[in-house]
Amino acid sequence: MFPSPFVTQMEKATAIVEETYVYDRQILLTVHKTSVFFPGDGFIAYDSTGKIAFRVESYTPVGSESGEIVLMNAVGRCILTVHRKRPSLHHRRNGFIGEGVEGKNPIFSVHRSSIISQPTVTVEVYSDPSEEYQIKGSFACRECSIMKGDKVVAEIRRKVDPTPTKNVVLGKDVFVLCVKPGFDSAFAMGVILALDQIDGAADDCNSDCCF
Repeated sequence: MFPSPFVTQMEKATAIVEETYVYDRQILLTVHKTSVFFPGDGFIAYDSTGKIAFRVESYTPVGSESGEIVLMNAVGRCILTVHRKRPSLHHRRNGFIGEGVEGKNPIFSVHRSSIISQPTVTVEVYSDPSEEYQIKGSFACRECSIMKGDKVVAEIRRKVDPTPTKNVVLGKDVFVLCVKPGFDSAFAMGVILALDQIDGAADDCNSDCCF
């Protein structure tokens, strides 16, 4: 799937979900939004060799009040569960290690920082208050970055068909996740799942939302 991970001691500080998914070089994943049981109910992420890196399945419709989304590796091991916190004015989604949330404490949350004017999206890591990230750009349009201060740690962008005769931008159900060296790719996927739930069924790239 990926090359063997090897990162410096400094980089290991960003292994938020699992060190297995922190690498010493940039990782490019092609992410496909899938429809298994309901429209847009899952994702499959492929590495640069075309092998499955992560997959996501949900047994409830997008926007369900009670649904939990589970991030799995290629062989189906549950890595992370993203769950909607209720009630929450800021559309908060919490991430939990493994499958399910009962009896567990969340390791991170993704939420709107404002419910009025121009909202921003913040990612908080509970184990380290200094480990906070901002989403810059538009996830709805698949053009955004995960920022730590002024440093880009991961980017989401539209997928371009590499065929020389085409070279066209594909639809929003296929996009690229670029994970920078030393950043946790499983955590990056967890943030994507949260953003997708917060974004909901929005499909207007000309809207004023910033995610």
